[in-house]
Amino acid sequence: MQFFNFFLNSSLLVLVLSMSTKTDGQVRKTIIVDQSGHGSFTTIQNAIDSVPSNNEAWTLIHVKAGIYNEKVTIPRDKPRILLQGESYRSTIVQFGDGGDSIKSSTLSLYADDFVAMDITFKNTYNLEPGTPITWAPAALINADMAAFYRCRFISVQDTLTDSEGRHYFENCYIEGAVDFIWGNGRSIYQGCNLNVTASAQRSGMAAYITAQARDSVVDHSGFVFKEGWIFGTGPAYLGRAYKPYARVLFYRTRMSGIIVPQGWSAWNYVKKENSIVYAEVDCTGAGANKSKRVAWEKKLSSKDLSYLLDINTFINNGSWIQRQPKRGS
Repeated sequence: MQFFNFFLNSSLLVLVLSMSTKTDGQVRKTIIVDQSGHGSFTTIQNAIDSVPSNNEAWTLIHVKAGIYNEKVTIPRDKPRILLQGESYRSTIVQFGDGGDSIKSSTLSLYADDFVAMDITFKNTYNLEPGTPITWAPAALINADMAAFYRCRFISVQDTLTDSEGRHYFENCYIEGAVDFIWGNGRSIYQGCNLNVTASAQRSGMAAYITAQARDSVVDHSGFVFKEGWIFGTGPAYLGRAYKPYARVLFYRTRMSGIIVPQGWSAWNYVKKENSIVYAEVDCTGAGANKSKRVAWEKKLSSKDLSYLLDINTFINNGSWIQRQPKRGS
């Protein structure tokens, strides 16, 4: 009996320790990527490929300064990766591919429980002279529990494919002109700067910042922008509805005068605007004048507003953000 109790207690201890490696936010392994050859790998993809499948512990992939001309894919069986550059100005991941809203992405994230910090993701396809403006994502986020801190996302069309899952963006920079934050993600953008580059279209057409894809009243997805800044070249719409229940909230956002007076577009859902949830609360700047906004812009109840603004009720179920590493060292 004493041996059995010892075995049982030992087994429980092993189980607890195994679980803690997943949830304590501690980095257990560090991989260095350095183009000069002074690290473990010279490419980011090779570093990701080296992470064991169904990784139990957090692995830091530290990417030294440089321009990495490669597509990067993080498959579903590579969870708990922290991808960290030295700064978004000095560590840049870029590639020039266009024509497909999914396959052309520079970064493709499919693994749950992911963090990126201090790094730029860029698709150069639409930025090259003479190329047609088409789908060219800088990042595809098709995973749950993904957080981005001090990152940049740069392209023209479909820059950030916020596709599916719960996501948190803090102090990030996102640049584009056509539906440049789009998808069915359930996301909060805290203190993020949105640079509208309508002039990059070379067509004189208006820009569209968001194209959210909530498709039913029971769909929990939506984009919430809190205490950020919209600037650049216009004219620009705050969003157009990619699906009939699209949901976007701008809260205490500073808007330059590039925003069109009507603010929003129903796009393919004209005469179905009642289901679209577009709202602005306590925004400032020349572009925040709501006197000529579309009549169907929503005035949220205090309950609905509180739900969307509270990180814990909207996206942080299970406190996954607190369990992730906040820095790489």
